[in-house]
Amino acid sequence: MACPVNHTAELNPAILHLDWLLGTWESDEPGEGCFPTIKPFRYTETLTFSHVGQPVINFMFNAFHAETKKPLHRECGFIRMQPGSNRVAFIIAQNSGLVEIEEGELTQQQLNLQSQAMARISFAREPHVQKISRVIQLRPDGRLEQTVSMATDNQPLMQHLHITYRRQASFT
Repeated sequence: MACPVNHTAELNPAILHLDWLLGTWESDEPGEGCFPTIKPFRYTETLTFSHVGQPVINFMFNAFHAETKKPLHRECGFIRMQPGSNRVAFIIAQNSGLVEIEEGELTQQQLNLQSQAMARISFAREPHVQKISRVIQLRPDGRLEQTVSMATDNQPLMQHLHITYRRQASFT
C-alpha cells in the first residue's frame, strides 16, 4: 500500500534548499549500468521526491530494463538536512536487501553523497556492496543527472550507473 502524498502541505523550511528535487522525474533516454562482474545494461527509471510538510523529503526510485521493461531495482527512503548547514543525509532501503545511510553536501543544486553505514539481509547475494557514492545535480538545461559509483568485496569504487531525467510533474 502506498503512503499518501499531501501535495497541499507547506514546504518545511528545513528542506527549502532541496525544493529543486521535488516532483516526478522520468529518464529521458536509457541510462547505462556497468560493473566488472556484470554484463553492461541499459535502464529507464522514475524518481519521485515528495513531502508532507515535515522536515524531510520522501523518495522512491524505480528502475526497469530498457528493452524488456522488466523491473530491476527499487530504492525508497528519506532525505534530511542538518539545520543551519549544507549537510544532507539519504536514508535508503533497497529491494536487494541493502539498507544504507549516505551523507554529503549540497552545493547550489548538486548533492555529493557517500555511504556512511550499510546493513544487509543475512542471505544477500555476494559479492557484497561495501561503499556507494552518488552525485545528483540539476543541470542548466533543467534535466536531473545522477551518477552512482560502487565498491564491493572484490572491486574498488568505480562508476556503476549514469542517467539523466526530465521532470514530469512538480509538487512543492
